[in-house]
Amino acid sequence: MSNKPESGKRTHTCGQARLEDVDETITLNGWVESIRDHGGLTFLDLRDRYGLTQVVLDPELDNSESLSQVRVEYVLSVTGQVRARPEGMRNSKLDTGDIEVAASVVEILNASEVPPFEIAESKEEPGEEIRLKYRYLDLRRQRVQKNMIFRSKVTRIIRRVLDEEQFLDLETPFLTRSTPEGARDFLVPSRVHPGGFYALPQSPQLFKQLFMIAGFDRYYQIVRCMRDEDLRADRQPEFTQLDIEMAFVSEEDIQALIDRLLCRLFDELLGVEVALPIPRMGYDEAMARYGSDRPDTRFELFIRDVSEEAIKTDFQVFSKAVEGGGVVRGLCVPGGASLSRKDIDGCESIAKSFGAKGLAWVKIEAEGTKGPIAKFLGEQGEPALREAFEAKEGDLLLMVADKESVAATSLGEVRLHLGEKLDLIPEGRFDLLWITDFPLLEWSEEDQRYYACHHPFTSPRTEDLELLDEKPGEVKARAYDIILNGIELGGGSIRIHSQDVQAKVFDAIALSEEEAREKFGFLLDALSFGAPPHGGIALGLDRLVMLLLGVPSIRDVIAFPKTAKGGCMMTDAPGGVSSQQLEELFLELNLPEESSGEEGE
Repeated sequence: MSNKPESGKRTHTCGQARLEDVDETITLNGWVESIRDHGGLTFLDLRDRYGLTQVVLDPELDNSESLSQVRVEYVLSVTGQVRARPEGMRNSKLDTGDIEVAASVVEILNASEVPPFEIAESKEEPGEEIRLKYRYLDLRRQRVQKNMIFRSKVTRIIRRVLDEEQFLDLETPFLTRSTPEGARDFLVPSRVHPGGFYALPQSPQLFKQLFMIAGFDRYYQIVRCMRDEDLRADRQPEFTQLDIEMAFVSEEDIQALIDRLLCRLFDELLGVEVALPIPRMGYDEAMARYGSDRPDTRFELFIRDVSEEAIKTDFQVFSKAVEGGGVVRGLCVPGGASLSRKDIDGCESIAKSFGAKGLAWVKIEAEGTKGPIAKFLGEQGEPALREAFEAKEGDLLLMVADKESVAATSLGEVRLHLGEKLDLIPEGRFDLLWITDFPLLEWSEEDQRYYACHHPFTSPRTEDLELLDEKPGEVKARAYDIILNGIELGGGSIRIHSQDVQAKVFDAIALSEEEAREKFGFLLDALSFGAPPHGGIALGLDRLVMLLLGVPSIRDVIAFPKTAKGGCMMTDAPGGVSSQQLEELFLELNLPEESSGEEGE
């Protein structure tokens, strides 16, 4: 057409024009969101990531005939005059709702097939499978774009805050050596070193310690990490974390830094004030009161130890558990007497799924206690339990008699279940909490040895060093986790910088000098050259964005996520490779018989 612009280059975005631009001629580029024919005049909404503008197409346009073929998701360039919408026709829900563009030139930049699902905002959400298969179309949707834009704002604030705090943004390798860090490595075979393998990093842990030894006392990185592990809603095989390390600091210094960072994020993104300092709670208290090392403190339903009172009853399950070194712990559920037997059985199923042998319960009613164990409570036991639980009429008592760890964990899960079922968790509330003083080591009954709870470079508390030889299970770590609404945002520790202490920890976890040198030789060498005291933390960026946005899965905040089975529906990864590629890597496949995978062409 004769008056078509040469380039169709936009002068404004689709979310930019306002009443002050009336009578100005502008050019918009974008996708067609919707088309409406109003008796000769055609209205269409043009969309880009900045917003949406209504465009009016006059039937007298030179290319009106070709424009009749335009459908949703066509890419257009529109030049026209901005004009105010008539009174009563303005849309207060749109930033551009006071104006429209009367098109004088329209160029079709590209056509589009009919999308497999509706891109425009609608009440009906497309299924996740088709969304992930056509993820590039899903990313056009306003809701998903808002998530990505929000994520970008999060990283921008992080970088700004850490720059103000004099941190350096330094990179670490993606191809490194396989080291044990708690999950399986993704391995990469080397073509130039037959039989040799790189590992993709589970985290930059060892390298960030090397930065401290090198004299870069404040390091950070927003980094991709990979772990070959079973997945769930908040896990991905590749994920992003904010990695931080600092030299010449204590754990309080690192916690204070994260306090300031989170305060800025909540303030600038949500307008929510975070009271500083963020509260601290010891690991032992968290397990005793909440049954979890990542407690949800938004509701007050506390676990109580009633072992002393329980042995006053005639219920042998209680007495045998306590005599065997176990505990009796329980929950007093306010108003819980109204729960049905089916509801209570559901709680018992949850407790059993986390190791408990059963869930004892009684209801406190006007006539007295009722329930399967009521007749075994006895004249001393019943009032003792009521007093210990501070129980009132209408309450429900739930109790587990078992090893301390089983009682804590199983009741912790029952507590969370009841919090949701009874609507005890307030909406829109954010509870941040530091958990400190974790155990340094964990005993494995299966292997009959200790393992590091975090990693073998976590420093024990100075006052516990003498316990490493005789009572390693009682040693506390200089480790800390930051929790938001019962979900771990991240964790870190003060590292071991003394070779003597490192040797004692290796000895406690039965790691020989030869094994330690084989796995961590380069770090051990570095520690011998004047390593400063140092520590750090890593925050899960995907999880942080997920929680700030209030979406149910990190797949909602990752541009191109994997499925729950670790696959990419868009690219069909993982896929096969050719025989030639395998030969170049000196590899042969030995697939299980039931495998349906085939070698690629």
